[in-house]
Amino acid sequence: SMEYTVKTAAERSSLSPNVLRYYEKEGLLPPIHRSKGGIRRYTDEDLEWLGLICCLKNTGMSIKQIRDFVTLSMQGPETLQARCQMLTEHRAEVEARIAEMNRYLNKVSCKITYFSKQYEDYLAGRKSDQQV
Repeated sequence: SMEYTVKTAAERSSLSPNVLRYYEKEGLLPPIHRSKGGIRRYTDEDLEWLGLICCLKNTGMSIKQIRDFVTLSMQGPETLQARCQMLTEHRAEVEARIAEMNRYLNKVSCKITYFSKQYEDYLAGRKSDQQV
């Protein structure tokens, strides 16, 4: 299987080498294999992990929760149910945030329609009550 330098792994995951090293130090990534000379060698599995970490982080999971998830993963298949539970709860939180954002988006769209109409009236010389 392929192995990558920290530079290549960083490019492939759209992160900086410093972030990769930080994630490893913080226990967000399983320990990275090193060459005899002590150089980090990232695998496709490590890149898969990085993708999951970014996904969880960008959808609002805390660093502590991500670390807990990685710790569970390293303990083996007996933690699969606990990991599924964590992700199921996280998904529910993400879905709730999406629903909230959609409500806000709807309000913004309504305001665009409302102000466009007011602007047309204004251009046509019709006096309309200026409201927010």
